[in-house]
Amino acid sequence: MFQIHIVDRSNQCDYQIHLEQHFRLRHKIYVDERGWHDLARPDGREVDEFDTEDATYLLAITPGEGVVAGSRLLPSLKPHLMSEVFPQLAPSGVPKADDIYEWTRIFVVSALREPGYPCVAAGAVYCGILEYCLRHRIRHLSIVCETYWFDRLARLGWNPRSLGPSLVHREETIIGLIVDMSPAALETTRRAYAIDGSVLWWKSISESEGEEAAQLRAETCNGLSQARG
Repeated sequence: MFQIHIVDRSNQCDYQIHLEQHFRLRHKIYVDERGWHDLARPDGREVDEFDTEDATYLLAITPGEGVVAGSRLLPSLKPHLMSEVFPQLAPSGVPKADDIYEWTRIFVVSALREPGYPCVAAGAVYCGILEYCLRHRIRHLSIVCETYWFDRLARLGWNPRSLGPSLVHREETIIGLIVDMSPAALETTRRAYAIDGSVLWWKSISESEGEEAAQLRAETCNGLSQARG
């Protein structure tokens, strides 16, 4: 089973290598595969204005390949995609509260995607998001997404509600949603992907990967950290 690591401002230094891998995977998937060329960067890292210290990353990490899936959460009381770029998706007001976060940038490497079959890696990320939100008393997520996500999340018990009309962006129809983070949604999502128990990883990354990787991370944090922007 995939283990989902929570990476935030408190432990980003320990995960520098994995964060860099995650930014490069985002570029490969969103720019190279999906054709979002306005996000292209010469350094091959998909980083936007919301990849700040306020971001929380959920990364599926395997011992052999590193990051294979991931996503991002942002507090709704800070600048985020819906508030700054797509407020028109919520004409009655972008949802903002201590217990509301925004969910963006989910991805799974192509090797783990099988058309026509449930993607277990994606399911692990969904479960990780639900677990994290329940532990931190985050009751709702806002989402800017393609319209097909509405039915997908409804089947998983996330109770999606539209915040307003859809619009066409990058030749895709997108919508603003708000969904519920609930124990019932977690149980439904686990059943949908045949996941038993928690997917969250609570040990430090150094414990999971050994002394050599820990030394490499230390060197990265001390001398090789790159500016996000």
